[in-house]
Amino acid sequence: MSTDSSNAPMMPAGSTSIFQTWINALTKPNEQTYSDIAASPNAKATTAYLWVFITSILVNLITFVVEGATIRERLTQSGLGADRVGNGIVGVLVALICVAPILAVIQTLFFAIGVAIIQWIAKMFGGKGTFDQMAYTFAAISVPYSLVSAVFILLSAIPFVGFCFRLILGLAGLYILVLEIMAVKGVNQFGWGAAVGSLFIPILAIGLLCCCIFAALGVAMGSTIGNIFSTINQSLNP
Repeated sequence: MSTDSSNAPMMPAGSTSIFQTWINALTKPNEQTYSDIAASPNAKATTAYLWVFITSILVNLITFVVEGATIRERLTQSGLGADRVGNGIVGVLVALICVAPILAVIQTLFFAIGVAIIQWIAKMFGGKGTFDQMAYTFAAISVPYSLVSAVFILLSAIPFVGFCFRLILGLAGLYILVLEIMAVKGVNQFGWGAAVGSLFIPILAIGLLCCCIFAALGVAMGSTIGNIFSTINQSLNP
């Protein structure tokens, strides 16, 4: 008699289903979880890009629908005819639906660049992880969060209670930030200080760059506006 209990195919050792990986990433907040995810044979950047791209399209479409409904309500309250409002909203939604894949490509590109910078800094701190592992682990956190966010975006459109869902979404964002710090630590096998630095140094650098750009634009616009007012004053004086 055969001692085999089953002839069903087995998953490769260390392999976990997509949904189980996402569930583990969100509900088991410890560095060992992310170390295990990074060690998976499925940990590839291309998989992460696919997850991010598909999720971005879905979230963008949901956001467009919610925003379209909000715009429709405001236009209706302004006294425009229902036909004109409806045709205008349909046109806007069609245009946005066509734009959704392009936005998804851009969002995936920014995801890849962000992960690359974080992992580059982690390597400077002595991190042992790879870009593929970091991208896969980050995607396992951000993708299910994005899907949950899409549901909350729909719920936030409900009058009076929508604010509560926005508040919950904001608190969830802080939770995700903590998970990402744990992910950097678990993937790269170093201390908390290095993990926090790897994640926040790019954020601070980008923030400072944006501030410098806005400051430069402010100075340029201020000079231009000053010249315009000077010209107006000169034209008014005899």
